Amino acid sequence: MRLSREQVLHVATLCRIGLTEEEVERFRSQLSHVLEQFEVLKEVDTTDVPPTSHSVPLHTVLRPDDPSPPFPREEVLRNAPRREGAFFRVPLVLEEG
Repeated sequence: MRLSREQVLHVATLCRIGLTEEEVERFRSQLSHVLEQFEVLKEVDTTDVPPTSHSVPLHTVLRPDDPSPPFPREEVLRNAPRREGAFFRVPLVLEEG
């Protein structure tokens, strides 16, 4: 599938990039080549290939949904340099103005 000059300019507009005439021709050729490769892929017989969402197995690197219980509040607040009730007391960072 060969792209026209107008199609390349339309894609450039969507991408918000400006192209010189030399770039328009270069990208027209390169993008046309990419689309031709997809045409080749359409001809591949995939009837016995099961559908998949990923080509490799995925695993989560996050913690499990059942985290350990939190530290007791009093134990944590024992390390606070300044404390106000059940909270850490911190210096004022922003002034109201």
